[in-house]
Amino acid sequence: MKKEGATEGFPFDSNTLVFKVHEKMFALMDVNTFNSVNLKCDPEVSVSLREKYSGIIPGYHMNKTHWNTVECNGSVPDDLILKLTDHSYQLIFNSLPAKVRGNKKIESVAW
Repeated sequence: MKKEGATEGFPFDSNTLVFKVHEKMFALMDVNTFNSVNLKCDPEVSVSLREKYSGIIPGYHMNKTHWNTVECNGSVPDDLILKLTDHSYQLIFNSLPAKVRGNKKIESVAW
C-alpha cells in the first residue's frame, strides 16, 4: 500500500482482495486462504520462472501469458514473491497514460 496510487478492495466478491494502481489490477488473492497471489509478469520472465519454480504457474482465471499464480506455501522464496509484486506494480504503473502517472516511469526489476 506504500506504492504510489495503490488501492485495495473487493470488486468481485468478499473473498478476492484486489490491489490496483489507478484502477488497474496488479495483484489478486483470496483473503480466506492466502494460498497464492496472482501477479502480472513479463511473458519472457514468466516462462523461466515457471520452469524454475513449481509454485509459479500460469495465472488462475487470468490471461496465462501475462499473469502468474504464485503459491505462498514455501515453494517460492518470500523475497522473490516481493520482487514479483514490485514487477507487477511496475508493469501496470508504466502502462498508465503519462498524464495519469505524471510522466514518471519506474525502473524495471533486475532479473
